[in-house]
Amino acid sequence: MSTVNLDSTLETQVTHGAEHEEEDHRMFGFIVFLVSESVIFLSFFVGYIVYKTSAANWYPAGFEGLEIREPFINTVVLVSSSFVIYFAERFLHKENLWGFRIFWLLTMAMGSFFLFGQAVEWMSLPFGFTDGLFGGTFYLLTGFHGLHVLTGVLLQGIMLGRSFLPNNYEGGEYGVAATSIFWHFVDVIWIVLFILIYVWR
Repeated sequence: MSTVNLDSTLETQVTHGAEHEEEDHRMFGFIVFLVSESVIFLSFFVGYIVYKTSAANWYPAGFEGLEIREPFINTVVLVSSSFVIYFAERFLHKENLWGFRIFWLLTMAMGSFFLFGQAVEWMSLPFGFTDGLFGGTFYLLTGFHGLHVLTGVLLQGIMLGRSFLPNNYEGGEYGVAATSIFWHFVDVIWIVLFILIYVWR
């Protein structure tokens, strides 16, 4: 009888060990993905700086610079959402699903607000993607980042839906953790973009 129990215990430990190992590999792969995304954004940043410092006519004709008020408000909302999603994770760790859902949904709302603000800004600008170096790099950088924000909001929606499935988080919280890390990454990238595009005149 003791031999059977021992075999059962060892099998359980091996199973749990395999699960943890798989989770660690998934997170490692996700971090590698974020590093590759960072390299892409870094190349865009360098290109923007080179173009801005070397172009004779940086802004399109008749355009003197971007307004900063509305983008600053959007920036505050987006950066603040990193704190909100952190509290959502804390609620999940404490097994408070409704607290998690409320703060997670608030994060989604803040991300959606940012996207809406960016769309409004795009529609109000007097230049397009093909209007000089500034026009091209502005829409490329903000559009590529906006795509990441949209991806983050969609991932958050999936994680929110999963929270209503029974026993969903018994095997770990990899999806929530990865989505949260991705969101922090998106926020940090935007801070750099905001400084380059709106603050640096």
